[in-house]
Amino acid sequence: MDIADPRARELILDVSFDLINHHAAQIDVRASVADPIADARVNIAGLINILEGARDAGTRRVVFVSSGGVVYGEPDVYPTPEGAPKRPVSPYGVSKLAGEYYLDCYRAVHGLDYVALRYGNVYGPGQDPHGEAGVVAIFCSRVIDGEPLDIFGDGEQTRDYVYVEDVAAANLIAADMPLEDGAGIDARAYNVATGEATSVNTLATLLEEIAGVRPGRIHRDARAGELRRSVLSTARMRAMGWTPAQSLREGLARTFGHIASGRTTRSIASKAQWPDE
Repeated sequence: MDIADPRARELILDVSFDLINHHAAQIDVRASVADPIADARVNIAGLINILEGARDAGTRRVVFVSSGGVVYGEPDVYPTPEGAPKRPVSPYGVSKLAGEYYLDCYRAVHGLDYVALRYGNVYGPGQDPHGEAGVVAIFCSRVIDGEPLDIFGDGEQTRDYVYVEDVAAANLIAADMPLEDGAGIDARAYNVATGEATSVNTLATLLEEIAGVRPGRIHRDARAGELRRSVLSTARMRAMGWTPAQSLREGLARTFGHIASGRTTRSIASKAQWPDE
């Protein structure tokens, strides 16, 4: 159901959910630049619709997925803490930041409790290649197909890659963890990442080593507006008892194996269905 649909609000009231975990969003930065109205309809109006349902239903807590990359923009401090200045440079970043302000407003005005999780670049099995960490899924598919890896710019831009199972664990903790009272959005915000910066070049090298092949690389023009560096401080979330369990190499190996296995399964299924082709 569309989160901006009035029926979604009615559903929340009918069921009287105790907890709402809000992942639904328009997540494509470039799409937000091309159509900021559509981005705002989903990420702002859709969120407000859900919050109105939560307020009417007496929901105990909302866990909201924000972004640790686009919300901070190009920060001054690395790893970047939650209290760093917010400098979004895309409509997507603005809409995610606006979501946190709406949540803070609902907490102050209506007493609706919330936690905002500012993700690093999430990756893992089942990953959509169009998300913020889509480069992992794209690189895995290209390595499997023996195609060269596209590197935009010099490849030294860095990101903080966090494995999906570790992110799921953070969500479980956020559902019930005790929260301190404090003013402003940063009081209820927690970075979910590893605190380790990895360049695109290093990411490519790791996947080549895991696959045991080197399909080559093609350097293309840098993309306008792309962040140069992003790595997040996770001290606040670690203080709540959370820590990422997967190293990048382990997580990439599991992700690569999952994608490779899926390719093999689809190939076998196709041959079984159309034996003459």
